[in-house]
Amino acid sequence: MPWLRLIRWKNLLIIFLTQLLAWWCVILPESPEILNTVNFLFLTVSTMLIAAAGYIINDYFDIKIDSINKPDRIVLEKAIPMRQAILSHSILNIIALMLAGYVAAQAHHYEWLLVQVSCTLLLWFYSTDFKRQYITGNIAIALLTSFTIITLFIYEPALQLEAQMPLLTGSHSSLPVWVLAVYAYFAFLLTWMREIVKDMEDFKGDVAEGCVTMPIKRGLEFSTRFTLVLSLLAIIPLLVASFTLFKHNYTLLASYLVVLLILPLILWSVFLGKGFTEQHYGKASRGLKIIMLLGICSLLIYHIQIVYK
Repeated sequence: MPWLRLIRWKNLLIIFLTQLLAWWCVILPESPEILNTVNFLFLTVSTMLIAAAGYIINDYFDIKIDSINKPDRIVLEKAIPMRQAILSHSILNIIALMLAGYVAAQAHHYEWLLVQVSCTLLLWFYSTDFKRQYITGNIAIALLTSFTIITLFIYEPALQLEAQMPLLTGSHSSLPVWVLAVYAYFAFLLTWMREIVKDMEDFKGDVAEGCVTMPIKRGLEFSTRFTLVLSLLAIIPLLVASFTLFKHNYTLLASYLVVLLILPLILWSVFLGKGFTEQHYGKASRGLKIIMLLGICSLLIYHIQIVYK
């Protein structure tokens, strides 16, 4: 169905899975004040609608680039009129703001709604301008991905209070807050890596449209090296975390990190430098997406071994 392709329904499911596991495995055991089942569902649907609207507006402004890079995957104009796409973009954002506004009203913190407003605006400016700039677009999308998790923290006062406890009592920071921060960090880092790889894949179309992405400005070889540095920034903390978990007898979670995250990231890093074709970067992009999914699913192991140890 053209509309499902336009809004990237598979990516929306990943967004839902990310927020669902973060809520169910980390936040729900803490007896949340605001994010009960109904409010969580409203908030996560709001997040997915904003993302869907972002995909629509991105394709709207990228139609010339996509006609070069992915001519067989274009749905705008071919199956969906441009005017309908713009109208749908506006409607989805309005519904998203209404849902998030309802949750914010439950806590009498209407300023929380600035999160959704900011994400909507950032997606608009990304589509119209940022994605054609050096690094700016990559970081914008990485930030938006990390906010998939950060939003849950902002909308839950109980977690905010736990984050302040070290300052108030001198004790160590709470585990749930730390876990959410770690996953937000890796969401940011891996998304940044994937955005660079996608720019490498879309090199031809971006050149034709006058974009100044990292692969265009600094070359494919430099972009590969830069991405490998980011990969190290992911692998090293994972190695430290797995060693610490083994030390404290959290063998299942530690083994998961080594086998399904660290080793795949190392193999992916080796693979990335083995080719310079569009097909090669397409495979690298899909491979990193699988690693990101494996990272999200590690929340289940955390829930089993640490929350209910």
